[in-house]
Amino acid sequence: MAKIKPSKGAPYARILGVGGYRPTRVVPNEVILETIDSSDEWIRSRSGIETRHWASAEETVAAMSVEASGKAIADAGIDASQIGAVVVSTVSHFSQTPAVATEIADKLGTNKAAAFDISAGCAGFGYGLTLAKGMVVEGSAEYVLVIGVERLSDLTDLEDRATAFLFGDGAGAVVVGPSQEPAIGPTVWGSEGDKSETIKQTVTWDRFRSGDLTGLPVDRAGNVKFPAITQEGQAVFRWAVFEMAKVAQQALDAAGISPDDLDVFIPHQANVRIIDSMVKTLKLPEHVMVARDIRTTGNTSAASIPLAMERLLATGEAKSGDTALVIGFGAGLVYAATVVTLP
Repeated sequence: MAKIKPSKGAPYARILGVGGYRPTRVVPNEVILETIDSSDEWIRSRSGIETRHWASAEETVAAMSVEASGKAIADAGIDASQIGAVVVSTVSHFSQTPAVATEIADKLGTNKAAAFDISAGCAGFGYGLTLAKGMVVEGSAEYVLVIGVERLSDLTDLEDRATAFLFGDGAGAVVVGPSQEPAIGPTVWGSEGDKSETIKQTVTWDRFRSGDLTGLPVDRAGNVKFPAITQEGQAVFRWAVFEMAKVAQQALDAAGISPDDLDVFIPHQANVRIIDSMVKTLKLPEHVMVARDIRTTGNTSAASIPLAMERLLATGEAKSGDTALVIGFGAGLVYAATVVTLP
């Protein structure tokens, strides 16, 4: 029996650079209130959101990803030709095939990097980060580009009072590469498919195009609405607050650290009340910087963690070498948490 030659990767992996892109159009709550019966005070108190960014026709999933990735690659101090794999997490790229990752890899000037998309909702960045770590350590790529990108404005029902104010657009990217010491901890991840109905698309694509429009949601003019994201707010809130705090603690335990050892907490930017509840449940010390990027960026699903990370570093609220707990959770229901050293 022939013996397979063992892989020769790096001892460990780390995040080497981060970049973000937010569309130029800033949308205040007042714009949302044009189509729903609510108030600015209600939106802020329920979600913490004051503004969000919506992409123009030119700010495509690929275009935003290229902008964010270019910044991450520069921040990492490498050339795009050194990227061995491109992993893109998104639920809002409407072309089923080919993967948008291949277009991004080409536009960045990589040297025929492996490229693929994943669909893991708001946990997608954590999933991608875990895959990247494995590639670097296994040796199939020296540097891996992980992108979380969404145009959720395309999947928002502006007449749905429960979700119209939530979603924003943007892209965040990180470069993962070799390290001589542990800098990305073990990932605690999983799924609870029995709860998949709590966050879903209102209408499946095949039903939308079938011509059978009976019972489908319609707008005020009587036209069938384009498929959008809907959720059972209270059920999602309870799950995120009670179950995801447990997952976050498991990630701390797996990394061998305590809340006192943390410098930064970067949860998925779903809702400020969820974030504050998790901070309280985890009993995070006051010195821990907590990302609340949702206030001006909204919920950008897979892009929310890298965008929040990029902003904390850019503003100096977090610094290179800080120890951060990151956790994403959302549609599926899926989740992923890990401890990282910031680039």
